[in-house]
Amino acid sequence: MRIGVTGHMNITANTVPLVYDEIARHLAKAGEPESLVGVSCIARGADSVFAQAVLDAGGRLEVVLPSRNYRERKVKPGHVALFDNLLRRAETVRVMDFDDAGADAYEAANAAVLDTTDRLIAVWDGRDGERSGTGSVVALARQKGLPVDVVWPEGSARE
Repeated sequence: MRIGVTGHMNITANTVPLVYDEIARHLAKAGEPESLVGVSCIARGADSVFAQAVLDAGGRLEVVLPSRNYRERKVKPGHVALFDNLLRRAETVRVMDFDDAGADAYEAANAAVLDTTDRLIAVWDGRDGERSGTGSVVALARQKGLPVDVVWPEGSARE
């Protein structure tokens, strides 16, 4: 089972364990750990929480990076250690053909996640209208007929 993720980057510290636990429950229903592949852009917030949950469940991680300069331009100092650890533990890393991170690169990365997965976990509060944001990825997944599991446990919040 190949599962992708989309979600908010700006979830609060108190939201992280709530989201992790809910993602872990979804992953446990996906079948045997050796057949689980999680596909993530490993951005801070939802993407990294998902990636860690996949690895903790015994699954394999595939990373999709939006651009060649993504780490240098977009990964904040507080997220570098986790980002680098997840990148090292990834079975494969695919980098989109963009020099610079931006809306087009994010859309390409989101499309790559959706095109290579059987279902999507969306860490989403239901509000989001920005281009290449969580809501637009959920809409695209649904348009493609990809099953979407929305995760937003009670008590979750964005910064």
